[in-house]
Amino acid sequence: MYTILIISVLIVILVLVLSVFSTSKAYQFKHTVDPIESNSEEGKPENETKNLETNKKEL
Repeated sequence: MYTILIISVLIVILVLVLSVFSTSKAYQFKHTVDPIESNSEEGKPENETKNLETNKKEL
């Protein structure tokens, strides 16, 4: 009976140590953020932009 209790306590301690290690490693990770584009229609072809403008006028 004591062996099962000791094994259970060791497993709980191991899981706790691994959780703390992984959480502290996650907080040390440096995230990067892409810069915001100045014009949202910058990557669209010229024809598509014109079609959008005409559709807005028709509405």
